[in-house]
Amino acid sequence: MEIVFASNNKNKIAEIQQLLPSTISILSLEDIGCFEDIPETSNTIEGNAILKANYVTEKFGLDCFADDTGLEIEALNGEPGVYSARYAGEQKDANDNMNKVLRNLQSLKNRNAQFKTVITLNYKGQQKLFTGIVKGVITEEKSGDKGFGYDPIFKPTGYEETFAELSAATKNKISHRGLATQQLISFLSELQ
Repeated sequence: MEIVFASNNKNKIAEIQQLLPSTISILSLEDIGCFEDIPETSNTIEGNAILKANYVTEKFGLDCFADDTGLEIEALNGEPGVYSARYAGEQKDANDNMNKVLRNLQSLKNRNAQFKTVITLNYKGQQKLFTGIVKGVITEEKSGDKGFGYDPIFKPTGYEETFAELSAATKNKISHRGLATQQLISFLSELQ
């Protein structure tokens, strides 16, 4: 089975391809000739995942899945949430985003947070949503050099390491994207 993943984020594509069985291969937006930025204008994570999947299905007529992810921090009323990628500005710089989070939490004791991923699958005229959530805390400083995004400042519950310090195998097993992707894989595997 070949299916489009509505992303050009090479880190995300590699992470998801590692999780998929060898019978399922994914095509990126670049692979299908989609070079425009797909609008992410919804004010919810679910809404943006749906927008991206629908864009590919409507414009290219292809089955696809799309994800959207947000870091939701309790003490910041759920920020950065749907704005996680551009929290510190349109340049979408991970270090700037992490620095802004750390500054905003500087004087706060409550560092509880969660990562949430929603995957929207458009397949043979039907749409399904899969959600993965992992709870944890925001550390006081960056630690680790694996992963991407906010991984160096997010420590999942039950672990002493940040996502950026965990092995890819461990992170994929427990992460928000890993959990949502496992649901997607189970669903796609039943279709084969």
